[in-house]
Amino acid sequence: MAQADISGYMTTLQQVLDAKQDWLEKSEMTNMKDEMRTFHASFASMYNIYLKKKLIDEDPYKQESKITEIEVPDSSNFQEAKRIEALTIRLANYDNQLDFLVNFYQLGVDFLNLDRIKRIAGLIRYIDWTGFSPDSQSIMTKAVALLTNQSKVGVDPLTLSIIGESLNRLNKSTHSIMKTIKELSTYYRERYKLNVRLNISKDMSAGEATPENIRKKMPSALPGTPFYKELIEEIIKEDYSDSGTDLRDTILNSLKVKEAKPKAAKPAINLKNILLDGIQTLGGASNILTDILSKFDENHAVLENRKKTFFEALKELIRKMTNAEPEEVIYQVEYMDPTKGIPVKEKVSFHQFRDDLEKKIRILSSFVKGSAYQKISAMNEDQITGYLERYINDLQNIHKTLGALDDYFKANVAQTDRDKIKGIKPDLTALKNIYVRANQMRYEYSAQKEEEEQMKRLGVSPVGGAPVLPAAATPPPPAPPA
Repeated sequence: MAQADISGYMTTLQQVLDAKQDWLEKSEMTNMKDEMRTFHASFASMYNIYLKKKLIDEDPYKQESKITEIEVPDSSNFQEAKRIEALTIRLANYDNQLDFLVNFYQLGVDFLNLDRIKRIAGLIRYIDWTGFSPDSQSIMTKAVALLTNQSKVGVDPLTLSIIGESLNRLNKSTHSIMKTIKELSTYYRERYKLNVRLNISKDMSAGEATPENIRKKMPSALPGTPFYKELIEEIIKEDYSDSGTDLRDTILNSLKVKEAKPKAAKPAINLKNILLDGIQTLGGASNILTDILSKFDENHAVLENRKKTFFEALKELIRKMTNAEPEEVIYQVEYMDPTKGIPVKEKVSFHQFRDDLEKKIRILSSFVKGSAYQKISAMNEDQITGYLERYINDLQNIHKTLGALDDYFKANVAQTDRDKIKGIKPDLTALKNIYVRANQMRYEYSAQKEEEEQMKRLGVSPVGGAPVLPAAATPPPPAPPA
């Protein structure tokens, strides 16, 4: 290819890549981040169910792992006798890696590169959720599919629903994330090739442009850049072969950002149902909180049964004989303030906290299809949104206190009684997943509501019909369900 042609192609390619980067950053990366959050929340739900059903063990080192770069967990074969041990370690690592990817990784076009998106793709495809079957050729997919089938045995309908919903979301999110990764891969491949042209091959003749010669020049011309022989050979074909013109045109066409077509009018969506789904999701917390309460009763009893003085034992005996209220027990707990990043100490009256939690469990259990759900169903969207926000915040605060109490029990029990203390880390993970899912539904409602309101301001109905009249004023919210 003539020198002028190389220069012209590089100029056009630079412009197309810049436009592609802008589109990826503004459109595709935002969507991929959302899908990754959904992916992790869905897997975390499954992971917690495996723990709760005792199909795997809780990895004692899970919270101590330090991650600086994404690493795909081990997927090699394992002995059947060590199945539980292998899956315990691998799935704990997988959950940690996903958490790092979603909450700490720099998901931006400038930061990512071919190596990093390869790592992300490997993590997303570590378990093949799109071909999820015990007959899979993938060792981890087969093992986790068998685990999932076992987790469905003897569970309540709500847990079955969570499993089905999680698997469905993992499938859909995998498709969406891999579609974006494919776009990113195309972008980074051509960006890599452009950099090699600009810094090394543009002044080479056809005879000089060989993989060996380009490799020799890379350390000085592009320090720190890996050598990808496959991409170097593509450069040589595109710039120096007879079929180069067609190859270059194909690349430019593959990189061009397609103009967004006007969206067809979507059928009207019952936004109220999104909020009600969020309410029912919160209802699933009642079973988790019941399990935690049972464990805390046992932990509290372990602490209270420490060796008492004669007078303490006598007071306890008199209280039981007279059916008197239990003596107030105050636990001094500590937790980290998420906004200030400093430890905060708080006094928790155990019996008062327990009573309040029992009331909250009764309310949440009626959110599934009980009296509270029926009452909330009759409300308008603003009122339901208020309840959704209120109970999400309640669960967040409860989660914080439960975690602090869990730490307190473990820190204050006698050495000889440590094996009697029941930990609640898996339950806390499940509880967090529930209010995170409910919050996602609240955000989904807000986004679709904003879109609907914008269409109304433009004088277009949600189904593309006649102009929409302003909505009536919203009545004040009624008293909360008891």
